[in-house]
Amino acid sequence: MGAGIRRVARHVLGWGFLVLGVAGLVLPILQGWLFIAIGALLLSPDVPLFGRLLRWVEEHFPLLRPHLHRARRRVSGSEDPPAAPPDGP
Repeated sequence: MGAGIRRVARHVLGWGFLVLGVAGLVLPILQGWLFIAIGALLLSPDVPLFGRLLRWVEEHFPLLRPHLHRARRRVSGSEDPPAAPPDGP
């Protein structure tokens, strides 16, 4: 049941960010492209169009690839393991 709730929350947030992004394209206060990118990232596991878009971005902008992979892991629910604490005082 937790996975279903997580998926619904991802859809609600993703579509909400897309709406904010479209509004941000015409309003000077909001950064439209940023909200659209966040919405696409959230929806990419479930909406094939956004999955293909992110793959295209990875192919054409290789410097973004590690950041997109880390963000996709977080969105899909397989978080990075926590960093080890530093040794000694």
